[in-house]
This record gives sequence, C-alpha cells and structure tokens, in this order.
Amino acid sequence: MDKKVKKKAYSKGMEIDDHIFSVTEKELSRIEMPFEKKKLNFFWWLVVIFMAVLAGKTFYINVIRGEHYQKIARENSIHSLVIKAPRGKVFDKYGDVLVNNFPSMDAIVIPADLPADLSKKKKIAEKISEILHVNSGEILGKIENVDQSSFNAFLLKENISQDEYLVLMENMRNFPGIGIEKTAVRDYVDSVIFSHILGYEGKIGKKELENNAGYLLTDYIGKQGLEKSYEKYLRGVHGALQVEVDSLGNVKKERGIVDPKPGSDLILNVDAELQKKIFDSLSTMLEKTQTRTAAAVAINPKNGSVLAMVSFPSFDNNLFSRKISQEDYVKLIEDPEKPLFNRALAGEYPPGSTLKPLITVAALSEGIVTPSTSVSCSGSIRIGEYQFRDWKTHGATNLEKAIAESCDVYFYSIGGGYDDISGLGMNRMKKYENAFGLGMKTGIDVFGESDGFIPSEEWKLKEIGEKWYIGNSYHASIGQGYILATPLQLTNYIAAIANGGKLFEPHLVSRIKKNDGTVIDIDPKILNETVASSEIIDIVREGMRKTVTEGTAQDLKTVPVEVAGKTGTAQFGTENKTHGWFVSFAPFNDPEIAMVILVEGGGEGHSSAVPVTKEVYDWYFSRKNN
Repeated sequence: MDKKVKKKAYSKGMEIDDHIFSVTEKELSRIEMPFEKKKLNFFWWLVVIFMAVLAGKTFYINVIRGEHYQKIARENSIHSLVIKAPRGKVFDKYGDVLVNNFPSMDAIVIPADLPADLSKKKKIAEKISEILHVNSGEILGKIENVDQSSFNAFLLKENISQDEYLVLMENMRNFPGIGIEKTAVRDYVDSVIFSHILGYEGKIGKKELENNAGYLLTDYIGKQGLEKSYEKYLRGVHGALQVEVDSLGNVKKERGIVDPKPGSDLILNVDAELQKKIFDSLSTMLEKTQTRTAAAVAINPKNGSVLAMVSFPSFDNNLFSRKISQEDYVKLIEDPEKPLFNRALAGEYPPGSTLKPLITVAALSEGIVTPSTSVSCSGSIRIGEYQFRDWKTHGATNLEKAIAESCDVYFYSIGGGYDDISGLGMNRMKKYENAFGLGMKTGIDVFGESDGFIPSEEWKLKEIGEKWYIGNSYHASIGQGYILATPLQLTNYIAAIANGGKLFEPHLVSRIKKNDGTVIDIDPKILNETVASSEIIDIVREGMRKTVTEGTAQDLKTVPVEVAGKTGTAQFGTENKTHGWFVSFAPFNDPEIAMVILVEGGGEGHSSAVPVTKEVYDWYFSRKNN
C-alpha cells in the first residue's frame, strides 16, 4: 500500500478509535457515580413501596374489612373474672356458729359482651325474662342504661334458683353478655333469736356504692347489726381469674389467677344458749301477759362484755340475705310493733323504780341522807293541793328498806326534799345519772343505739317555758316524768353497781380472727371508775340484796346463787298502763352477770319481769354447776 493510502487508513482508524473512545467515556461518566448513593436510592425506593403497601393494607383492614375484624376482636377478648371472697363467719363465745355462708348464684350482665343491635338485645331480654321470671322491660332497661363498653358486671337477678341456673347454662350460647356469678349468701342459725344482734347483709345500693370505694355492683354489704358495724372486717378481698373468652362468653383459655382472701371471723361475747333461754322465757311471759313487746340485756360486770341481747318482736334475717319479697317486707314495716326495731338498745322508756339504787348513790354521795336516815311513810306526800302517792304504806323506812320495798315516799324525800330532808334537786340527780351513763350512748359496738334522756331544770324552762317544780323532782326520783333510758343503759349501770363502781363500755365482739391466723382482742374499756366510793356502792348493793331476801323479789330466794336486784313498774301513755322491769346481778359476792328484763305493758315488775329472771338464773347457774 502506498504511503498515502496508509495514511488515510491510519487516519480513518484513528477516527474509529476516537469514536470508540468517545462513547466509552460517556458511559464511564455514569459508572463513576458513587456506589453508596446508588445503594441509598435503591433502599429509598424500597421504603416507599413498603409504605404504600402498608397504607393500602391498613385501608383494607380498617375500611373495607373493618367490621369483620372488629367482630373477631370482640369475639376473642380477655376478661378478668371476679372470684368472690367468702365473708367472715360469726361464732358465740364457746365457738358455736351463729352465721355461716351458703353457696348461691347470681345472674349478671357484662355490657361489653352484649350485641350492639337493639333488636337483638330485646330478644335476649325477652328470653331471659321467661327464664328468670323478671319483667322483660325491666331487664331491657338495665342492659340499655349502662356503659356498653364496660366489662364490669352488674346484677340482673340475685340468688337464682337451681332450675333457673340449669336453664341459663343450657342456653348460654344464645345469650351473649349474660353470665352467672358464683357467690354466697348468709345463713343465720336460729335467725329470729339473734337477728337484732347480727343484723343482716344485702346487695349494695347506689348510695352505699358511692360511699364505699372498692365495692362492685354485685357485692353484698352489711345493712344492720354486727354485719354493718364490722363490715370492714367481715368483708374479704376478691380474687380474679383472667381468661380469654369468645363472643358468647365461653372461656377459651385461662391466663392467670389471684386467689381471694376470706373475711375475718368474729368471736362474740354472746352466750348463745343464754340468749336462747332468755328468748324462750320472755316468749312464754308475753303469751301470758297477752303482749308482744319486750327486751332483755345481760352483761358481764367484770369487763362489760354483752352476754345476751333480746328484743321482741323479732324477725327472720335470712329473709333479707336471700332478697326479701315485697310481700314479706311490707308485712314487716307495717307491723305496728316494729319487729325491725331493736328495743334493747334503741327503745327509750321511763325506768321507774329501777333508778332508785342510782338515786341512793347520789343521796349518800351528796350527804342528803345516811344509811340510818329514816322516813315515816304513810302512803303519800302532800305538797299544797298535790298529793304524791306510794304504792303502799311502808311505815318507818330506812335506806335499805326503801330499796328493798321500793318505797316511793323515801325517794320523793331524798330526790325533791321533804320535812327535814333538803333533797337533791334535778341537776344533782342528773350529775350522777350521767356519771352512770344515762342520757348518752354507751358506745356499744353496733349501730342504732339511742341516747335516752335526762332532763335538767334549765331544759324545762327553755323547752317547755315552765320552771322546774318540786313535783318534777319527785317524779324524777322514782324514774318517771321526763326521764327515759334504754334497757342497755340500765343494764350497764347495774353492772357498775355490781362490780363496785366501774362503768364499762359494753361490747358484743370479743375477738377478731383474721384470715392469716392473727387475732385482734377487744380489750375492756372503762368509761368511768369514779362514779362513787366503794363504801357507798356496798350500801346500795346490800339494799338490792334485801329486795330478794325481804322485799319485792322474794321469788328469787330459791335460785342456786345469791341474787340482788330491783323491781320497777313504770307508767306510760294515758291509759295507766305499766311496763314491768327487773334489774339484777348474781352471784352477790362475786357478780358474773347483770341482767335487765323489760316486759312492755306487762304490769308490775314483780309479776312479769321477776319470773323471767328466776327462770333464766335457775337454768344459768344450774348449767354452770353441772
């Protein structure tokens, strides 16, 4: 090839090479981009695509298939099922059971498990009403007027029957939101005899729920008596079982459990057999006197423990624990004799001559009389145009005879003054009556106690607009007029006379036994130990002993131990009716029981209250000697 051709070829080759070189350089400019940036862009696009898919899925789940998945969530939810704690039991001082627990079933509703559709709720209400024998409108009203998202159960019907339970269980799949809760109701042994002491429990009400934090709508709570006053001890701590349930409330899986803690047991000072004996003896006397109302209290003078407390008429507290019927409830509240009323601690009565030992303490303490002071009783005292009669002519009467024979003239004289005896006057009588706990609550550990009433001279002027007359003091000195006291107050004051002058706070409960085995002892509490000197108390005690040996209660001379006491006959109303009282203690030298018997409208104390006392003491001390 000639030189010219080669040059051309070479030039052409160079052109080709340059072209190739030029293209490669362009591509290389792309390749030279940092590798890390390229990788980041790729990752970013992946994120964008993922988020787009996720958003789409979320839209699909919440919008397109939202109702379906909500239904699934509802159908498989976690519930915390309450395991009810058993309530504490109650025992008498010797360990006899007075209150037990009886297994029961309640029909309940869990609002969150109910169907949302109103027509379905109506169908459930109609079916449930047929099974539980409850008005369907009432059931529908209950299930509509609650927070539909709440898992807190509320009561549909308490204490359902065995037949109702079986039918409900058989058809439970058809009743979403309806459940059965295992619980227990109180079983009161010898309920009528102990009802005023024990009271009763019942389902918690709306107002009670507001004032008692931590309670459930389906809980029971003490309503009266010891059930109410010791509620915080008797009530246990509920447990819980966490379970997975389906839409029908059927348990699919258990997830955990917290065991319930039983309530504390109460051990009382009450002697159950003594309570029964007093109840039976009073019941017999009421048949004899053709009356229906009475009360009795027995206290241990050594420490203030209440051995018995009886009130007539009584009631069956088991009716309330099992939900009392409207018919039975109306019958109780419309009874003119008020069987729900605890006369032993809330009834206020003129104490009559049972007050005379206390007036004697006051007169001796104030130097109004001495043990040898004598008064001539002709059967009455006349002040101007007014005559104040005695129940008989006693003749020459000293202090002990005045107590033993219940001489009104003697007490008129030391209370209001007569002849050369100046008299206490109402304000000084009130001072000692208050010192012995009259005119105020004793502080007994149960609700419902009344104050009684002790007037003053200033009170009459302020409230009635009249000054205090000597006749008012005469009436007050024999426990009449404006004075009112409860049987419990009188028993407590007599217990103080019996023990030499110590006034205790009466207590029904002796010990509280907690579920962990620890025991809380209720120690005796002295309210007043300086009511009078022991020498003065001894003089009064001797007079009360002579009531039995020489006076108005000689029927008690045959009791196995020496008894001291005081009869009382108190007028009430406008028909000259009288209450029969007897206050007493025994044995005389080492008293272990002080007792008050009241027979309302039962005539004179020696004819109604004394026979009951004799029967009770004969039994009580014969039992102790066997």
